[in-house]
Amino acid sequence: MITKRDLRGSRPLGRGRDNAQPTVSPLWGPIYGTTTSVEPIVPFSHAAFSMGGRLVLHLDADDERRDEAGAATAFVAERIGRWAARITRHSETSDLSVLNSDLRDEVPLRPTLAAVLRAGRMITESTEGLADITLLDARLAAEGLADEPNDRFSHAFDWSLVSRRRGSAVVRRQPGLRFDLDGVGKGWIADRALRLLSEWPSAIVDADGDLAIRCAPGKTWEVAVDDPRTPDTSLAVLRLTATNGVPGQWGVATSGTSIHRWIVNGGLSHHLIDPRTGRPAATDVVQATVIAGSALRAEGLAKAAVIAGSYEGLALLERARVRGAVILTDKGEAVALPQTLALLGN
Repeated sequence: MITKRDLRGSRPLGRGRDNAQPTVSPLWGPIYGTTTSVEPIVPFSHAAFSMGGRLVLHLDADDERRDEAGAATAFVAERIGRWAARITRHSETSDLSVLNSDLRDEVPLRPTLAAVLRAGRMITESTEGLADITLLDARLAAEGLADEPNDRFSHAFDWSLVSRRRGSAVVRRQPGLRFDLDGVGKGWIADRALRLLSEWPSAIVDADGDLAIRCAPGKTWEVAVDDPRTPDTSLAVLRLTATNGVPGQWGVATSGTSIHRWIVNGGLSHHLIDPRTGRPAATDVVQATVIAGSALRAEGLAKAAVIAGSYEGLALLERARVRGAVILTDKGEAVALPQTLALLGN
């Protein structure tokens, strides 16, 4: 079993059709759904420290391919390290930090950073502005690392990219606008790394909690979603099985307020910034897990669901047509979108 850990989302923000009401199913136990006779994969796994957290690569490899699996995962882990070094905000020499410190309103970008910024813009649009990558200053204030910014207005759509040759680009933004790519970057890296493992029909890239998953027909990946209330217990177990004789691909991501928490100025603070207020989200959602077609999309929508709150968050996920979602509220209620039940094992 793979344990899913969050080591750690005219376009009005967080609004959709006024009359759209989410349909949900209550969950009462740690594992739910229907029984399947397919045994879950017991993978070859490669773990490393990367992206400020834990990277794990899982491959379905028999004994004869273990050496090959080791070489493949080591190669992909090295590539991930290169990508992460370019888009991290925790290094003064990364491409992202160089951009954030540049006071010009037009800045040329190398291909990796340009690609991740494009992905961030797509996620901002698909989450109706709630997953906003322009809130670095508010995030640093939430951590107690900087003063609260004077400008608390969202600038989610106040920048653009102009494509150049070979994947490079120029970003246009007002001087001083800075980007935070922590979540988007991990989802993007997970999806791209999975593509590098295309020779392996069943593989998982766990990029510090954002999972990109591929499964061959006749195989099953089993993924446990941690319960933040009790260590080493599961809120749900996903059984992801390819159907109709074709490989299946998913993204699974969890976001929540139970980690990345700080006491700042005598009050409790967390890392999920609501772009409507510029402050840590006041929400009744403790944790949201989303199953989508990619890790990037799952990560952004899970974050947005937490920020929006349970009612608006579930409605947003229905509008986004995700493949499944499980939400835990501050009242201890676990609810899921109906389509999730087909993915839950018992």
